[in-house]
Amino acid sequence: MTHDRIVHIRLSSCYLPLANPISDAKVLTGRQKPMTEIAMLFAEIETRDGHRGLGFSYSKRAGGPGQFAHAKEVAPALLGEDPNDIARLWTKLCWAGASVGRSGMGVQAYGAFDVALYDLKARRAGLPLAKLLGAQRDAVRCYNTSGGFLHTPLEQLLVNAQASRERGIGGIKLKVGQPDRQADIRRVEAVRKYLGDDMPLMVDANQQWDRPTAQRMCRTFEAFDLVWIEEPLDAYDYEGHAALAATFDTPIATGEMLTSLGEHAELIRQRSADYLMPDAPRVGGITPFLKIAALAEHADLSLGPHFAMELHVHLAAAYPTEPWVEHFDWLEPLFEERLEIRDGRMLVPTRPGLGLTLTEQARAWTREQVEVGERA
Repeated sequence: MTHDRIVHIRLSSCYLPLANPISDAKVLTGRQKPMTEIAMLFAEIETRDGHRGLGFSYSKRAGGPGQFAHAKEVAPALLGEDPNDIARLWTKLCWAGASVGRSGMGVQAYGAFDVALYDLKARRAGLPLAKLLGAQRDAVRCYNTSGGFLHTPLEQLLVNAQASRERGIGGIKLKVGQPDRQADIRRVEAVRKYLGDDMPLMVDANQQWDRPTAQRMCRTFEAFDLVWIEEPLDAYDYEGHAALAATFDTPIATGEMLTSLGEHAELIRQRSADYLMPDAPRVGGITPFLKIAALAEHADLSLGPHFAMELHVHLAAAYPTEPWVEHFDWLEPLFEERLEIRDGRMLVPTRPGLGLTLTEQARAWTREQVEVGERA
């Protein structure tokens, strides 16, 4: 029986600047501005017995101040609680913020606490998070996205793809969905020709096609032997995604923009994806992610978690069938440690917990911070 209790929580709102403004199809269609920074929400939890855990959530373009404000409101609900009771504490946080619902920005704030509690539990056990969950493998297939954005000229796209291959990354994803469909086709055709037929290649339309356009583009892209076509339609068009998945040989991937277990359950129920792409921070942390993964496994779906490879490499390693993890080097300045890539796969860290330590640079980029409770 444990008598340990949560006594202190530090919340930090950190803004990670990106080296270059990032543009995908949402920018080219005028729906969003180029992305220049990522708002990170860090939760550092400490117990009376001196155990610590680090968790994080994030937001792109908007929502960072709201996540931090909501996390600050509900954090006192965790003080005095047993850190082992992670599922119960997730529910307690939901009730603490019940009026904002169980999806969206509210649960994204809870995600930072949930990840921290899992990190704490794995650290205390002396196990990597993947081992605590029950790992199926010690390395996961990985593909690179950060080199394939639409602001990147075609010539540089080829350079980036080759650099990823030389680094040992196992696949390349290209952004598509721009207003000029022929430009999308030329870029995919050029990269496929450059990489050859054996290199796994994916594309991502970032929800910018309507149903007729998606039908035409999916049909055209059949010729390029893609691993998947990602977000061809609006994230909540379950029916439209299901029609594409049933029609074409190329798998359909979606799910990254959904922010709750219930939304993923409906997507799975309607058979809207061949590859499910949940994002643990966006759905509220590891607790709901594992429920989504169980539903996906029951439906015989493949898994490709979105972004945050530092967390998702552990979760993907615990999925029964071979998954993919998305390689983004954007978050690397925040952490002292680096993930190792070898022969197309991302190695699961052997350090306890997530195996992450915040850098001094992350502290320097912090704009707001609050401490709840008292240090042990």
